[in-house]
Amino acid sequence: MSLLHSPLVLRGTTFRNRAWTAPMCQYSSVDGRVGDWHLAHLGAFARGGSGLVLTEAAAVSPQGRISPYDAGIWDEEQAGDWQRITAFVAGQGAVPGVQLAHAGRKASTRRPWDGPGYVEPEDGGWQTEGPSALAYGDWPAPEELSEADIARVVRDFADAAVRADGAGFEVAELHAAHGYLLHQFLSPLSNQRADGYGGDLQGRSRALREVVAAVRAVWPDRKPLFVRVSATDWADGGWSLEETVELARGLRELGVDLMDVSSGGNVPQQRITVGPGYQVPFARAVREGAGLPTAAVGLITEPVQAEQVLQEGSADAVLLARELLRDPHWTLRAARELGADIDYWPVQYVRAARR
Repeated sequence: MSLLHSPLVLRGTTFRNRAWTAPMCQYSSVDGRVGDWHLAHLGAFARGGSGLVLTEAAAVSPQGRISPYDAGIWDEEQAGDWQRITAFVAGQGAVPGVQLAHAGRKASTRRPWDGPGYVEPEDGGWQTEGPSALAYGDWPAPEELSEADIARVVRDFADAAVRADGAGFEVAELHAAHGYLLHQFLSPLSNQRADGYGGDLQGRSRALREVVAAVRAVWPDRKPLFVRVSATDWADGGWSLEETVELARGLRELGVDLMDVSSGGNVPQQRITVGPGYQVPFARAVREGAGLPTAAVGLITEPVQAEQVLQEGSADAVLLARELLRDPHWTLRAARELGADIDYWPVQYVRAARR
């Protein structure tokens, strides 16, 4: 039996398999609102067999967007736009999940196809905010968040979670990876505060722990809560795998059900060793060291490779991104290659299920 195509149960949610769609920014929203592109984009992965379909980073506030074209969930109109997407995804047998995010000092950027750089306020950008007034590379420095500002950010995440529940999402993932705001608090390379939100691991993780507690308090008990982390900054003096494992132990006690383990993104001087499955050992370390279920990501492209990650106990699920852009039906193809007997081919496509 293919473990990749076996169900996974977290709280009251059953995922039909362990091949999941990772968040992928589309930079195709207007005023934070999603539309036909997002329905077709995310719907393809649900139709293609994914067990969980996570949205791109959905900003919890306007200043939390990565770019002016990012999706949002900071108001009711945006939440309403998501409803037809969650309904379609669920109607195909997949679990709809939302990634709640704030970009912090890495906000107000151009879309990738417009070239790298910062969008100035006069061109539709905004003043960014972060744990410390430390710039990312040569971008403008953010304003340092006050304790009152941090409390506002915590409320923004909790309010967004309430909207996400009403919009039909069954999983909420908090984005604390890739150099965005909650990751910026975790890393000593971006957090040099002298108050209770800086210093040692307890202080640097306080903002994330407060967000987790606030979201868990309003997110239905039957619905799973995930956190995406960067396990390492890949830079001297930065966030480390050992700290990630310790953080995971604490998040498990706060009601987090799974850690989505990625890496990097916080500083330009990172030095990453890239190769097939290069982040899988991080997921395994968290799973074994914290007793928390994990999802593995990063250059997982082949069905046999994904199956091996699960069989060897490195993770409880795998998340795919660019490989699904190349082949949205990857999960259905993987079932054939692994000899898995599945019953979730779309009836409209079932003639292609057998050759």
